Amino acid sequence: MPARAWRRLPPEVGPSRPASRRAAWEPRGRPRRRAGRLLRRGSGDAKTRLSDVPGSLSPFPLSLSPLRARGRVPPLPRAHHPGHSVCSAPPLTEAEAEGQNPEEKQAGERELTGTCCPTGAHRAGLAGARSRPGHRVGMMEAVSPRKPTEPRVSQLSIHVVTWNVASAAPPLDLSDLLQLNNQSVNLDMYIIGLQEMNSGIMSFLSDTAFEDPWSSFFMDVLSPLSFIKVSSVRMQGLLLLVFAKLQHLPFIQILSTKSTPTGLFGYWGNKGGVDICLKLYGYYVSIINCHLPPHMDNNDQRLEHFDRILEMQNFEGHDIPNILDHDLILWFGDMNFRIEDFGLHFVRESIKYRYYSDLWEKDQLSIAKRHDPLLRQFQEGPLLFPPTYKFDKNSDNYDTSEKKRKPAWTDRILWRLKQQPQASSHTPRLPAPHFALSLRSYVSHMMYSISDHKPVTSTFDLELKPLVSAPLITLMPEGLWTMENNMLISYSLTPEFLRSAWDWIGLYKVGLRHINDYVSYVWVRDNQVSFSDQLNQVYIDISDMPETEDQFLLCYYSNNLHSVVGISKPFKIQPRSFLGEDLLDEAQPQF
Repeated sequence: MPARAWRRLPPEVGPSRPASRRAAWEPRGRPRRRAGRLLRRGSGDAKTRLSDVPGSLSPFPLSLSPLRARGRVPPLPRAHHPGHSVCSAPPLTEAEAEGQNPEEKQAGERELTGTCCPTGAHRAGLAGARSRPGHRVGMMEAVSPRKPTEPRVSQLSIHVVTWNVASAAPPLDLSDLLQLNNQSVNLDMYIIGLQEMNSGIMSFLSDTAFEDPWSSFFMDVLSPLSFIKVSSVRMQGLLLLVFAKLQHLPFIQILSTKSTPTGLFGYWGNKGGVDICLKLYGYYVSIINCHLPPHMDNNDQRLEHFDRILEMQNFEGHDIPNILDHDLILWFGDMNFRIEDFGLHFVRESIKYRYYSDLWEKDQLSIAKRHDPLLRQFQEGPLLFPPTYKFDKNSDNYDTSEKKRKPAWTDRILWRLKQQPQASSHTPRLPAPHFALSLRSYVSHMMYSISDHKPVTSTFDLELKPLVSAPLITLMPEGLWTMENNMLISYSLTPEFLRSAWDWIGLYKVGLRHINDYVSYVWVRDNQVSFSDQLNQVYIDISDMPETEDQFLLCYYSNNLHSVVGISKPFKIQPRSFLGEDLLDEAQPQF
């Protein structure tokens, strides 16, 4: 059967093979084994469960769970990069960071550098790094000077959005939320987490069959700016989206997407978390969007659900480390933490005159971070914006209903860098790859009023030395491409790349929205012209394509890695009449 006969079959991720050919082409996979528990269980009181406490309905462990044995820092199972060193210096608190002048901050960074490496051998690596204003966080730096052949340090700008949209449809303009009008921001990735999307039966069925309105809106806005939807995960009202610039796609591998319901004893997804685990230039990154239980008195339950979501991040795979051993965890969402003790009038007056410091002291999340060893490892920027909950819809007024709910910072963005184990006096310190994160902004966007929550965004600068500096596949379209000919594609692969019979090459128009937005495709083992360890050739039949002046590109999709591993340069396909022109002999593919 020719490849074009099943070209339009609905793909699971990209195209799917017909059943008649599946057995013949199915590669033999290694037996999968489930990864172990997130952490080893503590003994004794760590096994106490909340269900043993009178009046409790939660099946989750009490605060003395495997992740939260009081006074016990959770052990780290193993390091997945053999070159990691120790970085034990604690980051500055928000209050300390805000209280410093620029000279003190610079001196503090030098002191932090000396703490991370007593010998100070890696300070040269910091000298060339660009310093930016904002909240500086802990970092891992290279001990030895960079050799000329090593990859240079790269900087990625990541914009994180969290918003409880209260079942509303997207507004007409989200330029401020996405920083589209900020000329000083050159973003590389968008990470967008929404809560309380419309999850009615009809809406949910429609979103299952088609793209939901919010995903379509973000793709429409971001695809003209060369952003591609890399991955997404949906659980009822929770949605998590990851977008990246086209040039980063070959260096992003989606390892896992997971949903963790915590509502109704863990069986209902109105509360819980969704997670995307990926490798970014060789570094492990976990992204979690959550919606925790509401109400003032449910603080303990919020912490239990926090633990439960983290516990459930076990990954099926031989090479994926424990989540607490990932290089970066981004955790955000409607966490529903409230302001204790103070009355409604005092809180509103403090907000009116921007006296936030007293309110910070009674913020439940801030209190938990001061006393809990696990939460203490997660960092947050200073809360210099008004509480984002609860507003009257289509208004900037805090709740005027009969309930008159007290304002609170419910919408938060946290992050955690990998904690390096302490080296003993008998163990030499190993070099660590350059991996540093700085917070450029942490703000709310008060102009949006479609919900009773205001959206919150953070912009990060991630400096890293790529562990992967070249794509696994190099695509090379060859010859003269016209609407009347087959398109010959040559590609080479690196020795470590494990290809599959389910890999495919897609033909896309420049400005694609996501990986399934292909014009045509071909399986790498079908229409094969030649193959070797160095060079492979396949062809795509494009004779039935409509004539267009658009530019195209090719993407190689790896089934084993669930990701794009190679992208060609843009080119044009000449119209059919081009063959009759006198310039036929001189024409060359246009890059």
